Amino acid sequence: MTERNTVLRSLHDVGLAAWFGGSLMGAVGLNGAARAQGGTEQTRRRIESAGWAMWTPVNAVAIAAHLVGSVGLLEVNAARVARQKGVGSSTLAKTVVTGAAMAVTAYSRVLGKKVEKASPEAWQGDAVQGGADSQDSQILRDSQDLQDSQDLQDSQDAKEAQAARRQLTVLQWAVPALTGGLLVLNALHGEQQRPWEQVRGMLQRSMGR
Repeated sequence: MTERNTVLRSLHDVGLAAWFGGSLMGAVGLNGAARAQGGTEQTRRRIESAGWAMWTPVNAVAIAAHLVGSVGLLEVNAARVARQKGVGSSTLAKTVVTGAAMAVTAYSRVLGKKVEKASPEAWQGDAVQGGADSQDSQILRDSQDLQDSQDLQDSQDAKEAQAARRQLTVLQWAVPALTGGLLVLNALHGEQQRPWEQVRGMLQRSMGR
């Protein structure tokens, strides 16, 4: 119980701190700055995409460090997880939340790639969407079938890109929420490591309480 695991704890804590802090800063600072200073919708999306793309490899290293530290600490504390009441359930909760945070992070990057690859017209669609059914547009569609087909495809691509952007906005807030939950569970684990908590938890487990 008194063995030190400084390296594992450092990997676990620093990795999680970077994961949480980077995702929160991106959702608040990067996206907010892009909205405030980006000018056109196309420019705002380009700034956001470039910022998140630059953060991705650093975030991947942070997640990897956190996972290495987590697995290492789990092995070190395997006996306590099995014998101390409450530690097993909090460890399971932490594992589930970690998996969810990883899944949301990965899917956010998939959506981010889709937004990055969207044509400039995808972000102009919001400004011209209302004119799609005007009389002039109807005349143009009647007289230029080939152009109509291309416009229809562009419109569909624009809708998909805009839908991906809406999903991405939600998920970019979900990541700091989930990793913040991991920080709370980490604090709980720290409390459970207090000497009296260990003794009480093991007594409760041995007595079947």
